[in-house]
Amino acid sequence: MVELYGKAMSRRDIAAKAGSFSQFAGVRLMTLADGVERGIRMLEFRSGTGLRFTVLVDRALDIADCDYRGMAIGWNSPAGFKHPGLHEYEGEGGLSWLRSFSGLMVTCGLDHILFMADEPGDTYVYGPRRNISHSLHGRIGTIPARLTGYGEEWRGDDCILWCEGVVTQGTVFGEHLDLVRRIEIKAGTDEIRLTDRVANRGFYRTPHMYCYHINVGHPVLAENSRYLAPIKEVVWAAHAGADYEKQGVGYHTMPAPQLDFHEQVWQHEMAADSEGQVPVALVNDALGIGFEVVTRKDQFPCMYEWQNLQAGQYALGIEPSTNHVLGHGAARERGELIWLEHGEERRYDTTFRILPNVDAIAASERRIRSLSEQPADAFPPPTGNHIALGGRR
Repeated sequence: MVELYGKAMSRRDIAAKAGSFSQFAGVRLMTLADGVERGIRMLEFRSGTGLRFTVLVDRALDIADCDYRGMAIGWNSPAGFKHPGLHEYEGEGGLSWLRSFSGLMVTCGLDHILFMADEPGDTYVYGPRRNISHSLHGRIGTIPARLTGYGEEWRGDDCILWCEGVVTQGTVFGEHLDLVRRIEIKAGTDEIRLTDRVANRGFYRTPHMYCYHINVGHPVLAENSRYLAPIKEVVWAAHAGADYEKQGVGYHTMPAPQLDFHEQVWQHEMAADSEGQVPVALVNDALGIGFEVVTRKDQFPCMYEWQNLQAGQYALGIEPSTNHVLGHGAARERGELIWLEHGEERRYDTTFRILPNVDAIAASERRIRSLSEQPADAFPPPTGNHIALGGRR
């Protein structure tokens, strides 16, 4: 059944009330036509609850806009949703990724995440390619997808809104990786389900690193908004040391937009529930609105918190990752870099959930606290305990 306007309705009930289901919910394909976004194909989802989000087909099927009953959830940066043809991957010493960085979700990978790094190129058996140079957060987020399908799928009296596509990161004498992405939401609900599969289609042994940069903006992010997570320990903070408390912003309670704020990044070690799931949320108690991300510990063993609280760029990032924040080189040295042989793949299952009222916020907080009580101290001393990530090849 589809719940619309407080009432559970069958497919027949809904059909009797309008000539098209799109009056209430649906998915439609459109093309942006102005500015740096010109030419980007975009899918707009409406679930029927007041939840609307857009998926950029030509930017790795990432989620761009997201709003709920008129309140923004996702973050829009000054960069806009730039067409990938305008992106310069090698620019600014590897930092030009920031000039295409915007939206609720930006995918990082497929063979590199985090800051710029060079790695040996010998796995590709090509003499001139002695080293592979990686820019910030990798290439995948600005590669267009091949859209394989989208629309409405009725399963009895349930309607699933969906899209699917393939994003290929490939080169001659180098990696050939596919990201197969499917996004679903059941009409009448506030839960977006994301299923990714990253596969090696080539015949070189290829490294794989993966991260989601999930960016929540105002009004969910506001003064006194709270970061909720089952934190067992704070492992690392980029600003730790003599300047740890210099900006006066801890990990769990957010301030209003700041002037001259330097980004803060934390890595937390999270507890998982009996099914291996890790819920993390940002909530605004004053407005009674929140946003929750649920990942799997066996797929994303690491979690970062990104605070970009600068006025005009105000965002909080929830970042599940396959690897520690130590970076590409450390992952190699520690034997924690994932290697994919031909035909091998990794799967990632993630849920984005709107918390539409104080009861939903309270339920989320109870669920998170049942797994681990997060530190009460706003500035917990980082332990430096980057737990060994097992099972890597």
